[in-house]
Amino acid sequence: MTLSIFLQDVAQAANSSNSWMTFLPLILIFVVMYLFMIRPQQKKQKEIEKQRAALKTGDKVILSSGIYGKLKEINDGEYVVEIAENVKIKVEKSSVFASAQ
Repeated sequence: MTLSIFLQDVAQAANSSNSWMTFLPLILIFVVMYLFMIRPQQKKQKEIEKQRAALKTGDKVILSSGIYGKLKEINDGEYVVEIAENVKIKVEKSSVFASAQ
């Protein structure tokens, strides 16, 4: 009787470790995706936000549409960008991609 209880316990332990091993590849895939895809993108987004916060009037910028211009005004949610002489456009802060050097 004792031997059969022991064998049942061993079988249950083996089944529980098999179920753990079933999820291990999924966990590893998620970790790899986080390290190589999600985390670098978050770092890049933080850098872009830092660059946008450092912009000041007179800086040359590139918009996400590829338009080059010069900042004329900085408001709460938007920038006024001069793209040609006496041609100014209002754009969202999120559309400023980078500062042009």
